[in-house]
Amino acid sequence: MATPTLRQLEYLAAVVDTGSFTRAAEQLHVTQPALSHQIRALETALGGPLLERLPRSVRLTPTGRAVLPHARAALAEADRLQAVARRATGLEEGELEVAAVYSISLGILPPVLRAWHRRHPGVRIRLREYAHADRLQEAMAAGRADLAIGPAPEGWEGPIRELGVEEFTVVLAADDPLADDSRADDGLREGRREGRTAGSVALGALADRAWVHYAPDNGLADLLDQACARAGFHPRAAVRAEQTSAAPLLAAAGLGPALVPADIIPPQFDGLLLRPDPPIRRTLTAYTRTRPDPLTVAFAELLAERARINPAAAEQLAGHG
Repeated sequence: MATPTLRQLEYLAAVVDTGSFTRAAEQLHVTQPALSHQIRALETALGGPLLERLPRSVRLTPTGRAVLPHARAALAEADRLQAVARRATGLEEGELEVAAVYSISLGILPPVLRAWHRRHPGVRIRLREYAHADRLQEAMAAGRADLAIGPAPEGWEGPIRELGVEEFTVVLAADDPLADDSRADDGLREGRREGRTAGSVALGALADRAWVHYAPDNGLADLLDQACARAGFHPRAAVRAEQTSAAPLLAAAGLGPALVPADIIPPQFDGLLLRPDPPIRRTLTAYTRTRPDPLTVAFAELLAERARINPAAAEQLAGHG
């Protein structure tokens, strides 16, 4: 039995992505007969049809659906192999693919990427963002990134480096009645953030509120549901945000409380920030495959050095400990 080639796998992915043999051939700069020939050769090599030709499109057969993720992983690994070969002699040029959950790319990565660019201006960073930690780990396992940043992965066999503990805050409108709480506390506040902080709040005290929730495929939707379940209620949704960055803005506008990572609170924020009681936290990590190349190792080291996760909140907690 013939072994599938990378070219055949590339052709398969192109046909699926474009939904057409004609458009795939145009994208790949080959003739349609040549493309069709390679797809038939791939189907022969794998022992069955991968695509079903429809009048105006194509769709995967069950065998095709099983094969496609492995084809994409093989193509991604081939791309990385070429990149590793190019940068094996040093850290002066190349490309690094970094994957992260949304809150990381909003609050933690920007200063790290700025420092990286100063040290290695010839190395390009390709950032891939994921709404859910499970999707992030799946992308790493499929070979779509060199390094992932997010909650600790389950059952991961490669190196894992803890970066710190992410603190969550409850956001409300600045004129919310809870703003009159006399327990003023600046624990979640940094010099660049102007949100008013008024102590802590038990989530149960907000059980009758309609919340700024997250879309079901956003991992923070699970986190909010679990936190509220521990407090004895299920949060009603006033609105569901697709993007993590929208949640604090919607809460500050008065649509309802939101539970957000403290690091994503934007500068000059005019909402009310309250520390959940008990605190809600999660450990953040950077992880790679079993044998990361020197460029990936260098980025992981800089990340551990420069990533500042809730510094003001951590200091406040330490002071109360």
